[in-house]
Order: sequence, then C-alpha cells, then structure tokens
Amino acid sequence: MSRLARFLNPRSGRDLGSFSVEVAILAPCLIAILCLMIAFGRITDAKGAVDSAARSAARAASLERDAGSAQQQAQAAAARSLDGDGITCRTTSVVVDTAGYALDIGQDATVTATIACTADLSDIGLPGLPGSKTITASWTSPLDTYRGRQ
Repeated sequence: MSRLARFLNPRSGRDLGSFSVEVAILAPCLIAILCLMIAFGRITDAKGAVDSAARSAARAASLERDAGSAQQQAQAAAARSLDGDGITCRTTSVVVDTAGYALDIGQDATVTATIACTADLSDIGLPGLPGSKTITASWTSPLDTYRGRQ
C-alpha cells in the first residue's frame, strides 16, 4: 500500500470490522442505561403524584363534618388527583385515619390520609428490574377546632 493510500484510508485491513464489534458491545449497555432512566423517571413521577394525591385526600377529608363522608371524599380526591397526573396504578389503597372526628369540639384534631400505589414497571423489560414498585405517601390535615363534628 502506498503512502498516499495509507494517508487517505487510515484504517488498514487489520482494523476493518472493529467498529461493528464496538457497536455490538456498546449498544446493549446503552439500551440498558436508557431503560434504567425510564424506570427511574416513572418512579419519580409516581412518587410526586402519590404525594399530591395524599395531600388532596387529607384536605378533602378535613373539610367534611363526619368520618363517613370524609372517607368517601378522600377516596374521590385521591382518584381525581392520580388521574389528573396521568398515573395508572396496578393497585391503589387509600386509608384515612378519621379518629379526630370522635374528639369534642374545641380540641385540636387532625385527619391523616395514607395512599399506596403500585406502579407498573413490567413494560420496560429490563432484566433484573422488578415488575412493579409500591409507593406510599401520607399527609395530615387539621380539622377546624370549632366546627361541628359528627
């Protein structure tokens, strides 16, 4: 091979095909990193949405006058909040601690909403990644001290 040919084509015959090998080795690693970024992003979005839903549920429950309607309004507020954030949970659990409604008027009381959402990760398809992750958030809201309770 002449000097001019070597200058114009720096990859001589012994280097041919090495790019294909490099791509074959690096492509799966880059795909795995991309899948991990998608999974972490989905979990982060779900954490924010579940926290927001717990806050909405506790606030909605604290505005009611009795424990039964507080539970119903908390369930509805949590569902609206999760739907509004575009989060679909495999399973959703909303637990509202309404013990504050049993206290007498004039005593400080609170209502606490705890939400558990199982986020689906099975469609990502990364080996070793769990198929789902349960995210839990809790929020406490005060009841009006001098408002009637039943």
